[in-house]
Amino acid sequence: MGLIDFILNLAGLLLWLNWRAAKEDPLGKPTPATLIGTLRRAEPGNARRWHLPAALGGLLLVRALFYWQIGSALKPVWAGTLDLGVIAPSFISSSFGRILLFSIFSFARMFGIVYLWLLLLSILGGPMPTHRLVKMQLGEIDGWPRWIKFLLPLAVIALLWWLASWMLAWLHVIPPPVSPGRRIAGALVVALGSCLVWKFLIVALLALHLLNSYIYFGRHPFWNYVNAAAKKLLRPLEKIPLRTGKVDFAPVVGIALVFLFAHCLQDGIGLIPRAGESGNPLPPLVNIPGLTDIYRWLSH
Repeated sequence: MGLIDFILNLAGLLLWLNWRAAKEDPLGKPTPATLIGTLRRAEPGNARRWHLPAALGGLLLVRALFYWQIGSALKPVWAGTLDLGVIAPSFISSSFGRILLFSIFSFARMFGIVYLWLLLLSILGGPMPTHRLVKMQLGEIDGWPRWIKFLLPLAVIALLWWLASWMLAWLHVIPPPVSPGRRIAGALVVALGSCLVWKFLIVALLALHLLNSYIYFGRHPFWNYVNAAAKKLLRPLEKIPLRTGKVDFAPVVGIALVFLFAHCLQDGIGLIPRAGESGNPLPPLVNIPGLTDIYRWLSH
């Protein structure tokens, strides 16, 4: 079921991206070459503007019905799990209302991941014409200042989770916070944890840059865009001597640092483990909680 959910999310995402691209496609609004070409056509011209979002809404509804019928017939009853990094709520398929929420939230999760990646590419910038694909999806947001684009996902995701937490707590999908302050803090933790999906795009850019450094793939604009983004990501390591002859270890060190930072931020840091008198392990002397630990504490 997890693979089916991923494929359907991908199909829904392609519907959305095609709708956004159709709005910005200059070929979609050709300039008439003749006087007759300026006449309005008799068929409805707005059909292409709404059928893709309508198909997306129908996809989310139909697959919720599918999950409801198939999942509730399984023994034990299947439950859809939504991995949000610091929390993974489950939606039991025997309730159509809950599985419909899962269908919506599951797509929203993939939608959020892709747009977080696009936002990071917008922050890094890059040469045209490849960057035009990013601008086509983000619209005017691509031209905003970088500090606003850094804070934008934190504000938007925190607000959306704060609103969703009321419904999810009422449905007993997540435990209700003990106070309004902890509800707000929990929303900020979820938003900060969501930004950790940037690590996958960063690692992909650095890996492609490393591959292109040793294998010549031609002068395609895509590789120029990848190399420009990777060099900006590696700028903090410029003063460290990581090059030996013709071998540059900066991308490898960058990939390792990204995974290490993401792991420490999400799961915390535990140093110097100790053993008790009976051989049972004791808590480490140095224990810095991660976002998962903080959210668990806020939920109780």
